[in-house]
Amino acid sequence: MYPRPFRPVYVPGAEAPRPTNFIQGRDSRTLAKRDAGRVAYHEVFRQQQLTFSESNMQADWGCWYYATEDSANLTHQSGADVDVRGAFLSNGVLANTEDTNFRAINDAFPTFGFAVNLGLVGTCAVNNLFQLSLNQQECVQFEGANGNQTVPCLWTSYFESSTAAVSAVSSFVDACVGYFYNDYKDGDIIADAFDQKVANDSKVAGGDDYASLTSLAARQAFGSLVFTNTPDAPYVFLKEISSDGNIQTVDVIFPFHPIALYLNPTLLRYMLDPLFINQEAGDWPYMFSIHDLGSSFPNATGHNDGNDEMQPLEECGDMMIMTLAYAQRTNDNAYLAKHYSILKQWNEYLVQEALIPANQISTDDFAGALGNQTNLALKGIIGIEAFAQIANRTGHAADGANYTQIAHDYITQWETYGINNATSTPHAELSYGNASSYVLLYNLYADAELGLQLVPQSVYDMQSAFYPTVFNTYGVPLDTRHTYTKDDWELFCAAVASSSTKAQFISTIAKWLSETPTNFAFTDLYDTTTGDYPTSVIFIARPVVGGMYSLLALNSAPSSGYVTPS
Repeated sequence: MYPRPFRPVYVPGAEAPRPTNFIQGRDSRTLAKRDAGRVAYHEVFRQQQLTFSESNMQADWGCWYYATEDSANLTHQSGADVDVRGAFLSNGVLANTEDTNFRAINDAFPTFGFAVNLGLVGTCAVNNLFQLSLNQQECVQFEGANGNQTVPCLWTSYFESSTAAVSAVSSFVDACVGYFYNDYKDGDIIADAFDQKVANDSKVAGGDDYASLTSLAARQAFGSLVFTNTPDAPYVFLKEISSDGNIQTVDVIFPFHPIALYLNPTLLRYMLDPLFINQEAGDWPYMFSIHDLGSSFPNATGHNDGNDEMQPLEECGDMMIMTLAYAQRTNDNAYLAKHYSILKQWNEYLVQEALIPANQISTDDFAGALGNQTNLALKGIIGIEAFAQIANRTGHAADGANYTQIAHDYITQWETYGINNATSTPHAELSYGNASSYVLLYNLYADAELGLQLVPQSVYDMQSAFYPTVFNTYGVPLDTRHTYTKDDWELFCAAVASSSTKAQFISTIAKWLSETPTNFAFTDLYDTTTGDYPTSVIFIARPVVGGMYSLLALNSAPSSGYVTPS
């Protein structure tokens, strides 16, 4: 790869000569905000563009832009690292020269830089703004209703060359770079307001420790998303990250979704849409929900051959819960009606399989397959009741009555099968009849989130009283098979626990956060005794930390009979 020649970008009408550098026939004028300054940038890209390909979890296509304000105090240079850095060290300025030789990263390391003379710096602060951004015209390959299609990045809809504003300049890429750079002040104001809202709401919901968790999780959760298509029909695709390269993984969207419910439930619909579109087109050969839309981001090309990671009970329950959660908060019953047929199909699978789960994996696939999973069964039963509410909201009263009767019958049996009452601290078991086991019963959260009043209050009280008896130094293990846990699921449990148990979960995770020896981005999987990564698997920077927003998402839940345990 190599840096294209440095390009100063001028606001139309600015009192400056037109630049003499032309790249592939494009001049370097751009549109920026009114009264904004001039912007200059380096453009860097692979010589061979491998569209929709990734290496080491990084995109192999698109152009990077390194930009700053153009001024008489600015110098630039591209070239070998020793030359560019050496020039600045020796002279304090760069040579205003370009190196256009494509080559490998480790071949005379190609480097591009700016140097800004800030003058004499005294007691008054002097600063300069730099921008780094990635431009991709096409974001995703998606198998939709009409087969595979390329889906443009959403930003391209706002900088179309056919518009009057942009036709005054040569390139909508230039327009975007200039706009983005000069939008920093407005963006900074919006970001500060967002941070303040999250901090204030989090402190009310769970105190300062909780605010430390939500503030850390926000950027990581949204960093996994790519916004595509057009403003009239946007799709939001999610990258699983680190655990694998899957795109639109249903059981990763599920732990992510509380942050969407808290901030903007419509974002959740934009994520569910591609899943519905693909499966309603008949591109998935099974009656239960798909696990993901592709094993290699950003290729959401489906699994026509049925060769996907099978988590049928998990995914059907997740889709039912998330679809209803979106509709409840937006009153979008039309969305439920639009997808009623396939939702009913998935619900029939839940009716057949939820009460006595087969030997299968859940979202915690790294823990292995297991039959009769108590927590997985609970998700499926809640999913049936969720569909009963979907039926009621769409005028299918007979279906609603039928499926709510089934769900209530199942939950009564579930209490008999999956709860160990023969102990001083009754609790849910990992699997039916396994009296020596326990589990983080995080799927209980969905009952409260949806306001279903399906699970008896006694179950909430029971689990809330039990968790304090099994805390290790850094949290409650996911189940009795291992000492590791997942902090997103711990926060699901905390959200529906008593005040004291909730506080213990939050303070313990915050303690882990301050003491953990893990040395990469926020992990969701860690050992509760050492605080380190488990020996078997390492998860880094995954979007599931959106689950930190479980407490805040409950604030938008419909009223229910759920009472916070004392």
